Amino acid sequence: MQTVYWILVFVGVFCFMEFMAWFTHKYIMHGFLWSLHKDHHKKDHGGWFERNDAFFIFYAVVSMICFYLWSYENIWFGLPIGLGIMAYGAAYFLVHDIFIHQRFKLFRNANGWYAKGVRRAHKIHHKHLGKEDGECFGMLVVPFKYFKQKS
Repeated sequence: MQTVYWILVFVGVFCFMEFMAWFTHKYIMHGFLWSLHKDHHKKDHGGWFERNDAFFIFYAVVSMICFYLWSYENIWFGLPIGLGIMAYGAAYFLVHDIFIHQRFKLFRNANGWYAKGVRRAHKIHHKHLGKEDGECFGMLVVPFKYFKQKS
């Protein structure tokens, strides 16, 4: 029975992280920490890294704390929570940094229904260069209208 709970916690945390990504992106990155996120919208830097990459560190630390709680404090749900956060971070990195922004030249020819919808939604998000008037703050779940468009 514990395996069922473990899987439910892992999947629940992974899904909850989409909400957290949306919330963090809309209210923190486009809010009081815009100074860290703006270089992602306005490519005014010469390097490969962006100040925006600092946001990954926060969730990585939360995930590591969960691993610690599981490993050293014997809190069983620390492992599925930590792995759920880490799995979402990996999915986010694959979709956002590799697939959409091509930080590594992979998945260039992905043109399925889902790939096109996610790409369209993110393009609309980056149409706004300032922190106001943004839209499409999610990553893996985007408004259905972007999947219905042609080409």
